[in-house]
Amino acid sequence: MSQRQSRGGPRADMVPEIAAAVGFVSSLLRTRGCVSEQQLQVFSGALREALAEHYKHHWFPEKPFKGSGYRCIRINHKMDPIISKAASQIGLSIPQLYQLLPSELTLWVDPYEVSYRIGEDGSICVLYEATAAKPVSSYGMLTCKNQMMFGRTSPSKNYIMTVSS
Repeated sequence: MSQRQSRGGPRADMVPEIAAAVGFVSSLLRTRGCVSEQQLQVFSGALREALAEHYKHHWFPEKPFKGSGYRCIRINHKMDPIISKAASQIGLSIPQLYQLLPSELTLWVDPYEVSYRIGEDGSICVLYEATAAKPVSSYGMLTCKNQMMFGRTSPSKNYIMTVSS
């Protein structure tokens, strides 16, 4: 048995991160007022189960950035299949989801951090952050999120550039 499994299994390791991601997507649906609270509960449960299943072999608390691209939830003129599957449980179609959710959304679900960006040039906001039991070195590593930041053609709206002589 691996060390990760002996501490309660991979699902137990990712509970707070998945809860943050599910809560965020559910709140986006809630703000439009087109989905009932009962539907939101069903959607949240379906999304929680789908994410736990999708991430179970791609969750590495000892190397949080490993598998980051696989765990990234993305809506970019194409609906993320995990979200559409959970939404189908409450009768929402993909065209309805496009009306209820941002057309450009990136949600990163990594061990110890969940963050999102709305729009291609939007600011990255942290939804959930925890500290690792032991320090995790990310020096020299490019995460899915960092790669997207480095690959920008324009700076994020919250950056100010100064030049000094």
